[in-house]
Amino acid sequence: METLEQLTEKAAALKPAEKLILIEAILSTLDAIDPQIETEWINESEARYSAYLNGELQATDHDEVMKRLRK
Repeated sequence: METLEQLTEKAAALKPAEKLILIEAILSTLDAIDPQIETEWINESEARYSAYLNGELQATDHDEVMKRLRK
């Protein structure tokens, strides 16, 4: 198997249109949903929501968050 450095060199030698095709192919693999990660995110969001409902977690209004970020 080729090293990352070798692949990078080969990619750099491609024509611009070929580079775009390669980039799209790589990005499309990142869009695939990993069932394990999806399950972990669901569990985390449910735990956070439960903690919020039980008063164990405070929430900040969206407008307040945006106001702080703009400062």
